Amino acid sequence: MSPKGAPKQDIVTRDYTIHLSKRIHKIQFKNRAPRAIKEIRAFAQKAMQTEDVRVDSALNKYVWKCGIKNVPTRVRVRLSRKRNEDEDAKNPLYTWAQLLEVDSFKNLQTETVIDTA
Repeated sequence: MSPKGAPKQDIVTRDYTIHLSKRIHKIQFKNRAPRAIKEIRAFAQKAMQTEDVRVDSALNKYVWKCGIKNVPTRVRVRLSRKRNEDEDAKNPLYTWAQLLEVDSFKNLQTETVIDTA
């Protein structure tokens, strides 16, 4: 993370593991999957410092695949901070949250992805 007051880099992509079960602990069954999506958005806002967070449909389907009350314990996401193409947008940057399929969550660290394009 950049120190306070330093300008943040515009475009960056990082891979994170989000522990969903600790974020939806003691939440009613009918609110678990919607709360998990809200917690993913909150995590992305905090990690990438953007208010506009867009969740990919594959990530949404992954959270909802076992129903409203059986949310996966962890999820691996790729958070990409991008420039907003809309000229009259309120925020100049937005975050795109995508699902990363992994076999195991053991020994995974936060990684910065270098874009060659």
